[in-house]
Amino acid sequence: MKMRHGVTPLAVSLILLLIGVAGCSAPKDVAYFQDVTAETVVPVSAAQGISIKPGDKLSIVVKAKDAALTELFNLGVTATRIGTPSTPSGGVAKTFTTGNDGMSSYTVTPQGTIDFPVLGKLTVSGMTRSELAGFIKGELMGRDLVKDPVVTVEFMNIGVSVLGEVTNPGRYDVNLDNITLLDALSLAGDLTIQGQRNNVKVIRRQSDGIHTYVVDLTDMGKTVASPAYSLQQGDIIYVEPNGVKKRTTTVNGNTALSASFWVSVASLLTSVAVLIFK
Repeated sequence: MKMRHGVTPLAVSLILLLIGVAGCSAPKDVAYFQDVTAETVVPVSAAQGISIKPGDKLSIVVKAKDAALTELFNLGVTATRIGTPSTPSGGVAKTFTTGNDGMSSYTVTPQGTIDFPVLGKLTVSGMTRSELAGFIKGELMGRDLVKDPVVTVEFMNIGVSVLGEVTNPGRYDVNLDNITLLDALSLAGDLTIQGQRNNVKVIRRQSDGIHTYVVDLTDMGKTVASPAYSLQQGDIIYVEPNGVKKRTTTVNGNTALSASFWVSVASLLTSVAVLIFK
């Protein structure tokens, strides 16, 4: 049976097959670091450590042989306990401090400072963890406050966000002195096969505004040379879907691999066949 205008069912089937093949063609640029061979040496600049910024929360602990002396320089956490023996009614709150085992945090002010016990206001913005620890140690010894202090500085609230075509998108806490773009993508389970390797965006808030960097993971030289290779706290990484994923994603979010998509296609083709053959 011929269809209207001389178009046969076989021709329609071939057209649909060609459309499907074109939509499901293999994406290019799937492999990372295509510029690298066994003999390639890619120069890498010194890793940029994560520096302290306004809004960061810092845990600073001072230890020494004289534990009573170091109490002056460590913030205790004030908590609330309900129903202590000293409250006959059992409903009056009593505050207490946990001591050095539980430490409160310092929040860096918009001016980049913290108010440290005894030492007073310290400008800490722009320092790394180790630099701040060394600075406080030097101040304590230089003012003859503590002879042999051990100062530990930890970030308490920093992280990076990984969005888009990765296996496990989300926000990841950072507990390292430096973290690279590759480290963050590894934490997120790597890019999916539909993620664009040559168009990974890193969005970073800086003092003059929001900067966006585009990183090409198919080229190692360009990747490690990018200002976004070494991440900073608060960075947002977005992996854009490739053309295949975009073409096979419908308006309602279904893909060509989902059952609901194929049910919709079958329903549409059935309706078209009924109109043509009736």
